[in-house]
Amino acid sequence: MALSRRSLLTVTGAMTGVLAGAPGTASAAPPPSAGRPVRTGFDRLAADGYALLSGQQVGVVTNPTGITQDAAHLVDVMHAAGSVRLTAVFGPEHGFRGTAQAGGSEGKSTDPATGLPVYDTYQKSGRALADIFTESGVDTVVFDIQDVGARFYTYIWTLYDCMVAAAMAGKRFVVLDRPNPVTGREASGPVLDKKYASFVGREPIAQAHGMTVAELALLFNERFVPAAAGKAVRLDTVLMKGWRRADFFDATGLPWVPPSPNMPTPDTALVYSGTCLFEGTNLSEGRGTTRPFELLGAEGIDRKWAEAVSAERLPGVRFREAYFAPTFSKFQGKTIGGVQLHVHDRAAFDPVRTGIALLVTAKKVWQQFAWRPDNGIDRLAGSDKVRTMIDAGAGTDEVVGAWQADLAKFRALRAGYLRYH
Repeated sequence: MALSRRSLLTVTGAMTGVLAGAPGTASAAPPPSAGRPVRTGFDRLAADGYALLSGQQVGVVTNPTGITQDAAHLVDVMHAAGSVRLTAVFGPEHGFRGTAQAGGSEGKSTDPATGLPVYDTYQKSGRALADIFTESGVDTVVFDIQDVGARFYTYIWTLYDCMVAAAMAGKRFVVLDRPNPVTGREASGPVLDKKYASFVGREPIAQAHGMTVAELALLFNERFVPAAAGKAVRLDTVLMKGWRRADFFDATGLPWVPPSPNMPTPDTALVYSGTCLFEGTNLSEGRGTTRPFELLGAEGIDRKWAEAVSAERLPGVRFREAYFAPTFSKFQGKTIGGVQLHVHDRAAFDPVRTGIALLVTAKKVWQQFAWRPDNGIDRLAGSDKVRTMIDAGAGTDEVVGAWQADLAKFRALRAGYLRYH
């Protein structure tokens, strides 16, 4: 039986709402489409005349990535449409318009383009965030932000925190889906130990989760939100049409907007779930260069690092001896040595294993190697195992092998929430 756009969207919302309240209930994925570009959750919502938001006062959690196929921002589009009672915007880390650097936000303001109040959600959670939703007067909170597929990228925890707060405040929650830019083929890496929970990892998911934000929302709402909020949130998701799990971002036909200042291209996202671990060390992770997370280095490092990591024969990637001078962050203004990653086979490349191999070899070839004094590496890796095993002299295979049992359990859990082929 053929379904209209309106009926298909309504079915999607209804089924995800049922799943939120009934563990184990299956939901059908939208059929893959041979056409391009991919239609995002917002594109499908708009094509349906915003029927899912009818009669609601709506607030949107978004940033510069919340755009249409023709690169117009969804807040501007919805505000101009007149068929949505859009009354508030909620900005995450880096802000609604994306002007703040890592660890910053834009604060509370009035958006000059629309006149809408913009509330700052960064570093707010629980009752404090629920009070913001109550203050805003919205009935429904809509989430639309581009993720990059890594557990420590904070937008998925903004999603989680907002779901918890919406449940506490009695608000409805709608997630508009976007592609995982590094595919949704597989989950990899260590699974978070709850003892190390923070804003770069609230709940036990894998370091590279291999899910979309809507799939994560379904998992969060059934497995984690009730424990934090006392109940699940009233959840609807609007899935994409035409996205396939094996698609990298350049296969989607969608425009790329940097989700944060140091995520300039999809190439950055490809390596990020592994090389972001260097934020937990005294080496530069490439911030302050045009290739953050692809360039890594420190004072005193020379060609020996590239030679050592190349000897690991990691699939899909090559390493070049590189020298660079970051314009900000670690080693600002100093010329340092290190490596540049060159991914030549995306399908074979394993970013998390590569990140571990880079840590193992950096410690071997550079005597000044050190972890950040606050052991931030433990929060990034999700436990102290990566740090303690490397300090004890473990090699790449041994470190990667240590998380396989937990990863297998997460993969089995994850399978029940996947909505695309």
